Amino acid sequence: MVEAWFMDESQEDQRAPHRQRPNRAVSLEQLRRLGVVYRRLDADNYETDPCLKEIRKTENYSWMDIVTIHKDKLPNYEEKIKTFYEEHLHLDDEIRYILEGSGYFDVRDKDDKWIRISMEKGDMITLPAGIYHRFTLDENNYVKAMRLFVGEPVWTAYNRPADDLPARKQYMKFLADEA
Repeated sequence: MVEAWFMDESQEDQRAPHRQRPNRAVSLEQLRRLGVVYRRLDADNYETDPCLKEIRKTENYSWMDIVTIHKDKLPNYEEKIKTFYEEHLHLDDEIRYILEGSGYFDVRDKDDKWIRISMEKGDMITLPAGIYHRFTLDENNYVKAMRLFVGEPVWTAYNRPADDLPARKQYMKFLADEA
């Protein structure tokens, strides 16, 4: 089961858990109110999993690929890790399904505080368009993930500040409506 918590302010290694002391856990309901959708799937059988097939059909996830993030597998590894960890948003939802390994997605809450979401094998997450977020590996330094898109993939990340973009304005309206 996925675990999430409010992050501390430490500037130490981004791959560390960064839990506040005492830990301030974040529930799936709190994530849902931010527009973050979590699902648990059978990563051992992702190629034939009827649940994944149904999700892809229902959500119109017509495009997918698999990426491995590890120093021996990803060209320009150090540069990519730094880029993934820069706070940004996308104009479309970001959907990631962890097939092996583990890592962290960090998202901003309505008060602009960082929430760290620990992702491991079998976890699928959908981050809504317009949410500020970032990704890093954890201390295991390895993840293999499926990336899903509606239509052709768009890889453009808009680093913060990007508050004038329509996706961000729409996301802020969503947050206001949830309050």
